[in-house]
Amino acid sequence: MKLKSPYLVPHNSKVRLSRVSTTETGPYRSEDEAATDLERHRHALDRLQEKLTADGRHAVLVVLQGMDTAGKDGTIRHIFTGVNPQACSVQSFKAPTPLEQEHDFLWRVHRAVPAKGMIGIFNRSHYEDVLVPRVHKEITDKAAHRRMDEIVGFEETLVRNGVTVLKFFLHISREEQARRLNERIADPEMQWKLSEADFAERPFWPAYQKAYEDALRRTSRKHAPWFVIPADHKWYRNVAISAVLVEAMKRLKLNFPAASFDARKIEL
Repeated sequence: MKLKSPYLVPHNSKVRLSRVSTTETGPYRSEDEAATDLERHRHALDRLQEKLTADGRHAVLVVLQGMDTAGKDGTIRHIFTGVNPQACSVQSFKAPTPLEQEHDFLWRVHRAVPAKGMIGIFNRSHYEDVLVPRVHKEITDKAAHRRMDEIVGFEETLVRNGVTVLKFFLHISREEQARRLNERIADPEMQWKLSEADFAERPFWPAYQKAYEDALRRTSRKHAPWFVIPADHKWYRNVAISAVLVEAMKRLKLNFPAASFDARKIEL
């Protein structure tokens, strides 16, 4: 699937996240200007999701990755607020359990892939099993590259079986992360979102940026593209991602199937 977006990462292109804007807002000068388009995208996704379920030939997998506080939860809440929850699933991938560690790293992921007719959202994903252990020197670069090759093959298998894979890296600045963490520290009603890991991982920011750059370059393919979304402005993050989703689902050429009987002959 060929999608047009200024945030698309071409396969094998050099990615330098430090040179990619986190504050861009596209054609919009304010949140109010973008609000109309976001609402239009929500309505379109609601209609497309209904057709996706009725059509029954395709599934959509949305992968959300980003540094802590990048806005994965907020993206889900603001974009998919109007979608029928019966046809939408959200899966998070944390540290593997002992049972999961006894299998290959993709075992737990394959079980969470959405069925045909469904939209599945990965709030963190199979990429965690490359990024985190690589940053913390638990696996070698060679092992990380092997896992990325396995991911490419895995995603290709999904696409061949009717799953549209769209991957979004929510790109925030280190300064914006600090602002959001301080905001949570200051607000008692937001402190539940904090974890010790948020602060323990912050010193590894440069290593994570480097690991993401390599993963984006190696695993962005036509069948499963990556998009680097400017995410310092939450409102623009939402409208930019929803625009890609709407375009991708429209390209599936979904249809409502014909009735299995002639309903006109029924008398009530």
